[in-house]
Amino acid sequence: MSEGEAWTTLRLLAWTQEFFGRKGVDAPRLTAELLLAHALRCERMRLYLDFDRPLGEPELAAFRELVRRRAEGEPTAYLTGRRDFYGRPFLVDARVLVPRPETELVLEAARDALPEGGAALDLCTGSGALGVSLALERPGARVVATDLSADALAVAAENARALGAAVDLRQGDLWAPLREGERFDVIVSNPPYVPRGELDTLPREVRREPRLALDGGPDGLSLLRRIVEGAPTRLVPGGTLVLEMHEGHLELLPRLCRDAGFERAEARRDLAGLPRLTVARLPGAA
Repeated sequence: MSEGEAWTTLRLLAWTQEFFGRKGVDAPRLTAELLLAHALRCERMRLYLDFDRPLGEPELAAFRELVRRRAEGEPTAYLTGRRDFYGRPFLVDARVLVPRPETELVLEAARDALPEGGAALDLCTGSGALGVSLALERPGARVVATDLSADALAVAAENARALGAAVDLRQGDLWAPLREGERFDVIVSNPPYVPRGELDTLPREVRREPRLALDGGPDGLSLLRRIVEGAPTRLVPGGTLVLEMHEGHLELLPRLCRDAGFERAEARRDLAGLPRLTVARLPGAA
């Protein structure tokens, strides 16, 4: 950013969009808007209402730093501390995976399977995007959310408080934090499912996210296998398991579910046509 002509909001957005485009940043215009709105502590719409306002040096300095960090691969959500999920603002930082729009399909499948007043379990909750959203979408339900990471649970707790969601957060490895005999109508999870050999090929922004939340083992199924094997004893008869998955698990994961005793198991695709989740149901009560 050179000196001379005043840096108005509109000029700054145009320059940053072009700069991000050259640096290979996804959605360069949107990213520029999000970072500038964050630097100016305003909503994105205000940028266009005040498009000809010149920025002061402290504002420019703050924005330059955000642009530099984003160009070096730091995720936008970590820079702004926020990511919207299902129409709600979630606090996010380097302790948790950034919630993706595709995961909203997982939420919808879990919500639709959860009866009024039912019980749901969110495994590997991370930021709490699924568990907190599920509690807000089904206010009468009992929602338990677990994660191995104490840091991630701290973020989930912040989100539950900020959004007014009643979620029972517990730390531990998958089923370990559950009480004996505790069962659920729905179990949902967005676990680590990236095959280990693909981790170094992920976009640089994704590689900045917690490896614990990405690494699914040699075939991406290490955690998913444990979830599928343990879910039947933690679901009520007729209960539903909803799992986000890698696109390479299109046939494998539904088959694992059927082998574990689920009556039906189907893979579903996201809006881009990629396999995104598996929904499996246990047989009902005899």
